[in-house]
Amino acid sequence: MSPKVLYTAKTHTTGGRENGVSRSSDGQLDVRLSAPGSNRIGTNPEQLFAAGWSACFESAISLIAKKKHVALPEGVTIDAEVDLNLSDGGYLLSARLNVGIPGVDRNIAQALVDEADTICPYSKATRGNIDASIRLV
Repeated sequence: MSPKVLYTAKTHTTGGRENGVSRSSDGQLDVRLSAPGSNRIGTNPEQLFAAGWSACFESAISLIAKKKHVALPEGVTIDAEVDLNLSDGGYLLSARLNVGIPGVDRNIAQALVDEADTICPYSKATRGNIDASIRLV
């Protein structure tokens, strides 16, 4: 059975990471792009990926918490770090998510993080493809 498409994000990008612009078809995203560490105005693909994965992962935690009847306090945080690496084989990414769930028993919080990792689409996409870790802090 084919998956049912729930949403399709559409962007148009020109200029690439060095000096580009990326816009979504609905106009909600309109960003200037720049290379990591440059003095140019704009964000870079690694920052966009970090924002997307962390937002998706937090939603996955919320979904699992609701399913398990765990009340999540305000202040759940995810600090995402995405590295652009250079090796003999070329460029590659690595990433870390540092998840904070204050006020929830550590064992319960860890169970939420572990199960969220199994349902988050970004986690599924990265699993086995990049060096990635998710840690409860």
